[in-house]
Amino acid sequence: MNTIYMDHGATTPMRSEVLEAMMPYFTESFGNPSSIYTLAQETRNAVEDSRRFVANSIGARASEICFTSGGTEADNAAIKGVAMSMKNLGNHIITTSIEHHAVLHTCHQMEQFGFDVTYIPVDDKGFVSAKDILDAITDKTILISVMLANNEIGTIQPIKEIAEKIREYSDKNGKTIMFHTDAVQAVGHLPVDVKDLGVDMLSISGHKFYGPRGVGALYIKRGTPFEPLIIGGGQERQRRSGTENVPGIVGLSKALELSVKEMELESSRQIKIRNHIFDYLKKNVDDLLINGDQINRLPNNVNISFPGIEGESILLALDLGGVSASSGSACSAASIEPSHVLLAIGRSAEQARGTIRITIGRTTTNEDVQYMLNLLPNIVNKLKNMPSSITA
Repeated sequence: MNTIYMDHGATTPMRSEVLEAMMPYFTESFGNPSSIYTLAQETRNAVEDSRRFVANSIGARASEICFTSGGTEADNAAIKGVAMSMKNLGNHIITTSIEHHAVLHTCHQMEQFGFDVTYIPVDDKGFVSAKDILDAITDKTILISVMLANNEIGTIQPIKEIAEKIREYSDKNGKTIMFHTDAVQAVGHLPVDVKDLGVDMLSISGHKFYGPRGVGALYIKRGTPFEPLIIGGGQERQRRSGTENVPGIVGLSKALELSVKEMELESSRQIKIRNHIFDYLKKNVDDLLINGDQINRLPNNVNISFPGIEGESILLALDLGGVSASSGSACSAASIEPSHVLLAIGRSAEQARGTIRITIGRTTTNEDVQYMLNLLPNIVNKLKNMPSSITA
């Protein structure tokens, strides 16, 4: 049985073109980019070429791109790097209640270090209000972090509006407040321009857009106060020490190149498929709940709750039928706790536990989708007629 993969929000299969671009840097061009001989300079050139392309793709300068091991490190580096650098100016951080755990857990750790953190609530669609962000600012606020697109429910936040409000406040009050966005789910899927967004830092992860795992990047706007998370040999302009992952960096750049090139057509195609899934399930399943805004969301994201049914039971039945989907964030899939994102938008613990996330990708066909849709209503209706094991 062929597996129909519908968990592209968790990770994506690496494209053959990406692997082909990476291969020489595992074998022939293996030099350490910090060395001075010709073999090493070949790898240095590959890193810098990749840096320039990533920068151009998001409207940044090449010098503002710092390569990391992925989105989690980028988020950690952004929050800790600014907070520790600016601690003499204040100790207050603002974020939202639906951030990825890479941000939330980092903020929890910063609280242990003596920082105060305000977690802004969201509305029932998962949107944060720019006014609520502004109202939370104090004279000790130094950093604000709001994700661009949510990894569970796909909601796209008004980052540009928030940035404008922060800038207006800062100019009026003579303050310096840094603004970070976790764009891990957005880059490669939505047009992203750091100047247009108005952010000071932005996190990227390669494996979310058909690149390799274990590599990401952090955009750090020139002039942003920043204390490095990892110190040692001083690579990445003293911002992230450690010998560069040359194959990974080349792969990230190649994957982003392909994703940006195909983005407009692929996003349009995915939106049509996503909307078809919503429409079909609303007609064929009673009492379902759509999580997040149906329009202003990631093109490939479907997140639905089936009250009274365990989401895990649905996923197991889909898996037996050859369809791979998820219950939410892959990074916390082993947790027995209901999704903090779903609780934040007002779902009950029971509703949250009865949720599945379907995230389609570039290789998802109409036939794949129809096969899944032929399975899912039957699975849900069958489980509805069984004794419920959900407990709030």
